[in-house]
Amino acid sequence: MTVLILTSEEDVTADMVVVHLNASGVPVVRLDPADLTGGVALSGEYVHGRFRGHLQSAGRLVSLSGLRSVWVRRPGSPAARAAVPSAWLTEEASQALYGMLRGTDARWMNHPEAARRARHKPWQLRLAQRCGLPVPATLITTFPQAAREFAERYPDLVVKPVSGAHPQDPPRAVPTSRVAPDADFSAVAFGPTLLQRRVAKRADIRLTAVGGELLAARKATARDADPDEVDVRFASSEVPWCAVAVPPRVASGVHGYLREAELAYGAFDFAEDADGTWWFLECNQSGQFGFVEVETGQPIARTIAEWLARPGPEPRTRLDDSDRTVC
Repeated sequence: MTVLILTSEEDVTADMVVVHLNASGVPVVRLDPADLTGGVALSGEYVHGRFRGHLQSAGRLVSLSGLRSVWVRRPGSPAARAAVPSAWLTEEASQALYGMLRGTDARWMNHPEAARRARHKPWQLRLAQRCGLPVPATLITTFPQAAREFAERYPDLVVKPVSGAHPQDPPRAVPTSRVAPDADFSAVAFGPTLLQRRVAKRADIRLTAVGGELLAARKATARDADPDEVDVRFASSEVPWCAVAVPPRVASGVHGYLREAELAYGAFDFAEDADGTWWFLECNQSGQFGFVEVETGQPIARTIAEWLARPGPEPRTRLDDSDRTVC
């Protein structure tokens, strides 16, 4: 049976997993939905109570009934590179591709519905609280007065985007920044603003969860670090990432988060304070892991490949909010 990887052509992180799948002899097909209807073709037939579907890419034909798993890594928008692209064609191609794939017994990393829900940062924060993970005091508001009162209660704040990357082409990451003590919050009225108590961190933590496996890495804050550089992605530090054990309480909370979110993969970011507490910041359902593996030697790519290569379908789960358990 075949592993299907949906991602962009230049995704070198996916390459790391493909190497392990090839080494283990597991058939793998990699394609970008953006190449529908050019380099990628699909067909599905619903006849006499049965379904037969196929995908073709780079001269290879794969049966949808022969898929063991689907890794939704970082795919492009369906049909984005078609000869005559349009929003209508993208919607048609998306419904056709993902609709057929959802009808198979393949296991997902991650299921599209779960991944879409997991992107919402306010939902992440509440789920983390319910699962027992410490969350810094946070306010998301369009009320300037609420922002002023929050700043009075928590004078040391950071501001970050609610949604993540800015939707330009290519997408641009928006860094987390400190809020000046004399900040004017009147502009809050023009768009939702996320304010959060700054954690005086002694380290950043990246915890990569693959199924039930938790692989954590720690990057200590340099002693001469600029206090205004609060976003580890943009900090100018030569301190390397090092493998670290996951505290039992954090492990329990993360496992609960994954169950509730119905995620097979998640890249969790924490800030470790002077007391050793890991404060939950966010969980990226398709976060990068290559830089952590390169610096720490942790076998993240191999662990993902092993999960994708497992035989047998994943037990079906409900995706409606009415049938959920609380962590």
